[in-house]
Amino acid sequence: MSIYFKLKWLCLVAFIVFALKTYHDVQPVEELYRAVIQDAQNLRITDRHGQALFVDFHQRWNHHDQQPLHKIPNFLQQSLIFSEDKNFFSHHGVDWQAKVSALWQNIKARHVVRGASTITEQVVHLLTARPRTIWSKWLEVIEATLLERKVSKNHILEFYINQVPFASNRHGMIQAARYYFDRDLSTLTKQEILALILLIKAPSSYDLKKSVTRMEQKLQPFAQKLGTAGILSPSEQEQITTHSLTLEKTKTPINATHFVRYLQKYHQTDLHLQRNQTIRTTLDAPLQDYAQRVLDQRLRFLKPRQVNNGSVLVLDHTSGEVLAWVVGGASLAKDQTPGAMIDAVTALRQPGSALKPFVYALALIKGWNSTTMIDDAPLSGPVGCGMHKFKNYSNIHYGPVTVREALANSLNVPAVKAIQYVGVDCFLDLLKKLGFTKLQRGADIYEEGLALGNGEVSLLELARAYATLADKGATQELKFFLNYGQHHPPVQVFSHAVASIIGDILSDPWARRLEFGNASVMNLPIQTAVKTGTSSDYRDAWIVGYNHKYVVATWMGNLDNTPMDGITGSIGPALTLRSIFAFLNRSEDSSGLPLSPDLIQRDVCIKRTQMGECIWHSELLLPDDIIGDALIKREGEEVKILKPTPGLKMAIDPRVPDEKQKFEFKLTSLSDGDRVEWIVDENFVATTYQATYLWPLIIGKHRVKACIYKGDQIIYQTPEVGFLVK
Repeated sequence: MSIYFKLKWLCLVAFIVFALKTYHDVQPVEELYRAVIQDAQNLRITDRHGQALFVDFHQRWNHHDQQPLHKIPNFLQQSLIFSEDKNFFSHHGVDWQAKVSALWQNIKARHVVRGASTITEQVVHLLTARPRTIWSKWLEVIEATLLERKVSKNHILEFYINQVPFASNRHGMIQAARYYFDRDLSTLTKQEILALILLIKAPSSYDLKKSVTRMEQKLQPFAQKLGTAGILSPSEQEQITTHSLTLEKTKTPINATHFVRYLQKYHQTDLHLQRNQTIRTTLDAPLQDYAQRVLDQRLRFLKPRQVNNGSVLVLDHTSGEVLAWVVGGASLAKDQTPGAMIDAVTALRQPGSALKPFVYALALIKGWNSTTMIDDAPLSGPVGCGMHKFKNYSNIHYGPVTVREALANSLNVPAVKAIQYVGVDCFLDLLKKLGFTKLQRGADIYEEGLALGNGEVSLLELARAYATLADKGATQELKFFLNYGQHHPPVQVFSHAVASIIGDILSDPWARRLEFGNASVMNLPIQTAVKTGTSSDYRDAWIVGYNHKYVVATWMGNLDNTPMDGITGSIGPALTLRSIFAFLNRSEDSSGLPLSPDLIQRDVCIKRTQMGECIWHSELLLPDDIIGDALIKREGEEVKILKPTPGLKMAIDPRVPDEKQKFEFKLTSLSDGDRVEWIVDENFVATTYQATYLWPLIIGKHRVKACIYKGDQIIYQTPEVGFLVK
């Protein structure tokens, strides 16, 4: 057998092996391309304005910051093609002329001075992620040709612009523009666009964050070439070569990681139904960013007082939309704070006094009103196998207080008496209707301590319950998606009247003066109902507020369950809540809380001073409310006993028969149809339908008062007046 024949067969075998090896190693790049595009669409979760919420720069692909080719500046496309692949639109995946030219230049230089990979080949390299070898280059040639048979040039260029790698794990021109210049592509100057294009060749060597000098040196010859090609005008070329590059500090991306994880865990069905389209959530990125910065700043300030974790939830209670879902801590990847990976919005914690409004709401349903008097006195009760002394936060007891004062000042003893009035079973049932599904123990376990927050709830549950009060007593499902959602109609838990009364109490600065003072941080410019909560040993500090449109709920504490250093709801999270409401109210009308038309507003005497003068306060009442010891102020001036005057002394005339000696009691005024019952020395003496009564004189010291009735209901009682008859 001749040598020629052997070489021929050897070459044939080698060719077959080479062809089989090539066939074996060539990857289905079209399928890889389609898979990346599909994943990018499936994972596209944005805020209500279209801004990506979940940006992970450690992933292989950019799923978050992409744009279609028609939205990418033409200058960028032209300059990129000129720099990377001049014949992009004329070749079929491989530019053989450029490869031969590059090979010749590399041979002459005796080292690699130029590559000749087309944009399509670079896309193939991104898809296959092979090491740079001669064999891999050969496979990319085959695969690039195959890819261009199935995918259009425009789609390949769009993929490359959106996925080309840069420094610091950024992918695509959009992420690079934000990383270096903190702007979108459409706002970049031509100089900045060219700088990004040059970075593609050596993203680490020419990294602008390290130095702009080397890049400015490279820009000059590149601009000259573009000018020669007619892509840049002479004036644009001069401007690029004479002006210095200016970088901007990169803003931290919107951190909504926990919100997205919640959707992925509890709303998988909704996410699945929205596959292959952008998932627009209800979150508001500017609000999310502002709330994050405010919360983190507050946590840094309170860190010396052992506060490490916090969370904020903002709802639009008129629509049920979740607007902000914030967990304290800047970067989950780098933050060493204990519990940083836990979602503090859904974590179960003890709410302290934050549940008290719902106790009193139930008490109003069962017959109390805002003027009902409760004795705030020392109280002990059985807890488990022992006795517990209930006390207020300030360790002060105020004696008889109204429901308004008890709730506004978050007094503990009246709250215990309120839950005793409504029943622990009924209160627990109410909480479950409001959405507190994690309260799984029985009423016999929680006992009266449930009113003081011995159960465990989440910030999400608490905010939703307050949204019920804010939305006229109707509870509704929370809304997480703008472009999808099937929601059930609201369920009326409280009447509008009851919700109005609770909101009026929680927004009353005068009512909370006993425990919080007259200048509390909770006194907001626009009428806002606010309630704090602090659990035992300062492990949790809460505050929830709502106005005519928004609910803001904030929690601070430690997720490893260590106590804070004396931080309460009014000390820790209150400033955060106030700042967020200031942000929300910038463009909102200064409307008050919605008021039920079933209520009437009357001035009521809630208690008297030592001098017998009334302390009046405006109260919201239902027409059939029984006021009890509290007295309604009549229209106009306060009704008083005009005669006798206090301390009056009079004597019986012995010359006149006793039955003829009478003294005229007289009131300052009386409305038509009202009835007066005259009481002397606590004894009923007469009924009149006028403001006067002739009283037969009796020797001795006496005290007189008048009770005024409208129908069968007492509407006013005058202060007593003392006088003497000799």
